[in-house]
Amino acid sequence: MIVREATEQDHKVLLEFEQGIVSAERPFNSTLIAGEIHYYDLLHLIKSDEAFVLVVEENNEIIASGYALIRKPANNYSNFEQYAYLGFMYVKPEHRGKGINKLILDGLISWAKSRDISEIRLDVYAQNESAVKAYEKAGFESLLVTMRMKT
Repeated sequence: MIVREATEQDHKVLLEFEQGIVSAERPFNSTLIAGEIHYYDLLHLIKSDEAFVLVVEENNEIIASGYALIRKPANNYSNFEQYAYLGFMYVKPEHRGKGINKLILDGLISWAKSRDISEIRLDVYAQNESAVKAYEKAGFESLLVTMRMKT
């Protein structure tokens, strides 16, 4: 397997991965609209100096992705000036359970450290127990749970 930075030539495959993420998240979020959804401006992320998009290749096929994006905290009372937000984590279904997500996490965390960023965050649906366990195993801890109510 090869872990590498994404390029503009990867865009079409990454758009397919984005829809895979949307499909995986639909059972956890009844507020998502029907049809195709685009969470990310993937070309912008690929070109940005403030972001790092990774892909994993096996036999010249892209099988996984993830990104780290430098963000500033929404408040002025955090003990850090910026953090790396991780997202776009996707592994093709037939390649899951092989430790590929850990390769992505390691690459993104390494990039963040190379930028002197020590705070790393991500979002995961609380009901997505397998993802929560995987991130906890990688060293993440729960910080905040978003609650909602439909009236």
